[in-house]
Order: sequence, then C-alpha cells, then structure tokens
Amino acid sequence: MSGRLAGKVALISGGARGIGRAQAVRFAEEGADIIVVDICEAVEHSTTPGSSSADLAETVSLVEGLGRKIAAFEADVRDQKALDAAVAEGVAALGRLDIICGTAGVSSAGKALELSAERWQTMLDVNLTGVWRTCKAGIPHVIDGGAGGSIVLISSIAGLRGLVSVGHYTAAKHGVVGLMRSLSQELAPHSIRVNTVHPANTRTTMLQNPGTMKTVRPDLANPTQEDFEAGLQSMHMLPVAMLDPRDIANASLFLASDEARYITGVTLPVDAGHCQK
Repeated sequence: MSGRLAGKVALISGGARGIGRAQAVRFAEEGADIIVVDICEAVEHSTTPGSSSADLAETVSLVEGLGRKIAAFEADVRDQKALDAAVAEGVAALGRLDIICGTAGVSSAGKALELSAERWQTMLDVNLTGVWRTCKAGIPHVIDGGAGGSIVLISSIAGLRGLVSVGHYTAAKHGVVGLMRSLSQELAPHSIRVNTVHPANTRTTMLQNPGTMKTVRPDLANPTQEDFEAGLQSMHMLPVAMLDPRDIANASLFLASDEARYITGVTLPVDAGHCQK
C-alpha cells in the first residue's frame, strides 16, 4: 500500500458492486476511508439486474479487510433527502470528505423514437440527475473541509460519441460531461478538481445481462457468451472484449490523487481504443 489517498475520505455512489465497488477497494488500498451508497434493489425500466444488501455488505467486508473504515448506506441517487442524510452521517462518522465518485448508473436499450417516456425519464433520473444529486449532497462537505478535493464522474464512451439503440443513455452520459465542465469552472476557486472517466465495455452486470447481449448482437436471437464477446471485441482497437472494473478504478484513483493535482475539466477515455476506431 503506497498511501496515495492516505488520510482522505471518498464518497462513492453505486458502490455495492461493479465499478463502484472496484473504486471503493482500490481507494482503500491507497489509504482512503469510504462512504458508499447504493440502492440495493432493481430499478424499474432498466435491464441492469438489481444489486442487493448482500452485495453492499461484501463491499464493506472488502474495505474493512484492508484495514480501512467504511460507512455504507442503502440510498437511491434519485432521492435527495436520503442522499443528503447518508452523506452527512458518513462525514460525521469519518470526519471529512475529499473525493466524490458519481458512479451509480443503469442501462436499457431501444431506438430513440421507440422508447417509452418512462424508460427515457428513468435513465436521465439515475444516470444524469442522480450524478448531480450525488454532487449536491457531497460538494458542500468538501468545500467545508477547506483542503480542496477531487470529483470523478463516471460517464461512458457514450458520453463522447453517439451509439445506436441507446439514445437515452447517450444523452444522459453526454449530460454528465456538461455537468463536469460547469462544475470544474464553479469549483476551481475552492481547489476542487472535476473530471469524467469514459469506460468502454466493462465486465459488470450493466453489460453482462441478456438484454445488453441482444443489443450488442441484434443479428442473433440468442447470442452465446462467445458471440457477445466477439461483438464487443470488434468495437475495440486493443485485443480485449471487456475491461475489468479495476481498470476504471485505477483511472479514477489517478484523478483523485495528488498526481493529478492540476488536471481538471478533462474527459478521460478508458476504452481500449474504442473512440479512435
């Protein structure tokens, strides 16, 4: 453990599993204590399987196993009161807040003009407004600390280019970039940096589910795992079908650390060359 985040506290939304859990573990490995929130249930109008209380408990166990403190809460990023209360309790327990990772998100598919209003709205409520609500809950505590900080918002390759059959997801992830750019301007006087990370296909339940598999391989009625990974591989320059959540966590760690102390307002792809292909 090299202690790149020693003495700091990080808030992570969507931390029960996937990229959020990887961030919690990676940050803890580098000396941070963690506040984590997750809905721990399925989200309507989404193809992403719901997380569970057991998933969140596993994140807690992993962080504590590294000798770090963690305050975990079941809260929906669409619920500002619940988020505010969870973050306030976490800061009271751990003493400060330095880093915010807006990571919680869901997926679903459908051509833009064929989406129901409910599916469109749920996507924006979770993947865009939920990121804003997470920032709204956490940023005042970072400012109050007076020591600056770092905000890392998880967007997507869909935040940098248009993707077919996920217009609502693409709109939300582009919106995260706009939010980041405005926050980077507004928070610079407080020495708070704000950046986005843009993963390509990453091995999480958001990607690894029947609905997404059929979206990637619409040419097949029942794509196998091999079919699915072949489709994913074709999207990347580097010879890999799926990235690991830890790859995204490593990029987040860099942006959260003092190694990136003068980096703000940046869109950082972690995409195996997807955006250049």
